[in-house]
Amino acid sequence: MTAKGTFDITVWTPQPPVHEGDGVTIQLVTLNKTWRGDLTGSSVVTMLTATTPVEDSRSYVAMERFEGTLHGRSGSFVVQHDGVSDAGAQSALIRVVPESATGELRGLRGEIGITIAPDGTHSYSFDHTL
Repeated sequence: MTAKGTFDITVWTPQPPVHEGDGVTIQLVTLNKTWRGDLTGSSVVTMLTATTPVEDSRSYVAMERFEGTLHGRSGSFVVQHDGVSDAGAQSALIRVVPESATGELRGLRGEIGITIAPDGTHSYSFDHTL
């Protein structure tokens, strides 16, 4: 099955850098999202970023807990992020943590793809099984 829709980042809270040197900064960021479409609800993200002296070269890893509904089924689940921007070429792997889903979402597995439009709109496509 595939779920589609959009999300907004509603809160972005960077913490003081964990490391700074040679133009590289490692920093913890927490953020909140609001999801619309086939996924409806909110999530909290804990992200660790690494930025470099090259504007479009950076990386992040994160854990995100979603709570709400997927195709009308209620529950929560956690996804793990691994994202890279290599001189602007972006890739990310965002997948459901096995056995993290609760409620009517128990047994959920899948991967989420994210697209950011030129106007900054974030959309998702969530290929999953239940």
